[in-house]
Amino acid sequence: MSAIGRLYRGENDIDFTRWWRVGLILSGTLVVVSIVSLFGRGLNLGIDFRGGVSWQVKAPGVTVEDARGVLTPIGFGEAKIQTLGSGDVRVQASADDSATRDKVRGVLADLAKVPAPEVNVQQVGASWGGELTSSSLRALIVFILAVFGYLAWRLEWKMALGAIVAVLHDVVISVGVYSIFQFEVTPATVIAFLTILGFSIYDTVVVFDKVLENNGRVGLSSRITYTEMMSVSMNQVLMRSLNTSIVGLLPVVAMLVVGAGILGAVTLEEFSIALAVGLLAGAYSSLFIAAPVVVLVKEREARNRQLRQRLGAGKPLTPAAMTSRLDTLPADASGVPARSGAPARAGSAPGGAAFGPGATTYTGAIPPRPRKKGKKR
Repeated sequence: MSAIGRLYRGENDIDFTRWWRVGLILSGTLVVVSIVSLFGRGLNLGIDFRGGVSWQVKAPGVTVEDARGVLTPIGFGEAKIQTLGSGDVRVQASADDSATRDKVRGVLADLAKVPAPEVNVQQVGASWGGELTSSSLRALIVFILAVFGYLAWRLEWKMALGAIVAVLHDVVISVGVYSIFQFEVTPATVIAFLTILGFSIYDTVVVFDKVLENNGRVGLSSRITYTEMMSVSMNQVLMRSLNTSIVGLLPVVAMLVVGAGILGAVTLEEFSIALAVGLLAGAYSSLFIAAPVVVLVKEREARNRQLRQRLGAGKPLTPAAMTSRLDTLPADASGVPARSGAPARAGSAPGGAAFGPGATTYTGAIPPRPRKKGKKR
């Protein structure tokens, strides 16, 4: 059976418990590097955040390279240049005095072969960018609180905690990439950052939904701990997680290649780079950040801690063997682990023991204490 076939059917044999350690170390390193870069190099803020001047003129057929060629000799080769769908050319840069603004205006007028007054000049203030940043931070806080509340109700608060840690991880690394490579931060970039939060949460919920389905199979009867169950769930849902990310990345790559690369739409490049970085970080964090965080918290519960102690430190099962054991046991309908002493659902257990309304076989971390003969209750 090919590896791709096993991946497609959710029959992988990946030991995620080992890769989680590597992932946490890698993520910790990236987060530290991102924070150091943010405090050291800062962000390359666009004109909307730091203020400047915008020149715009009707110049059909003029390319970005043409405009940059005439602006470089006067010291504006690094200006932000855009060609708009209306045939206009827009140049944005910092200009401290009116003489400099008039010089750029004259150069653009000569390039477009129009009188200088037809070049529109506007002063861009930094206040709007500051307001946008403040609004985005408020939206981020509200988003995190709303998502935590919903996931705590839909799943459980420990899974909600793992999802929020993964989201914060994605935001820090995405912003860190912009700081390290000095990509320009524009209003489109901020909007893209807020957009990727939804993708990150969606991918994490896809993973945790499978975990909740397998949660009721953890116990002595299956001889599988919560950590092992989480690893099996990752194998089963890996293809779904990859499909979610790939489907989201395809239009983003199209925007980068066609929109920004071929058509020269700079705005699409600003938006799509942030989306691409965020989607990749979200696909990674749902498997290697959110999952181990939940495992660290869940293994501290008394039931899971006692189960781990009872099972001892025997030879660890392979993911394939754990999957086989899980498949032989029915999950509780609600997805909640069966309580100690509660009758199991109808079905079959390892070794052929019967489950049913009148059966005496039980599931859970602690088997029921056998009744002593001749002793009345």
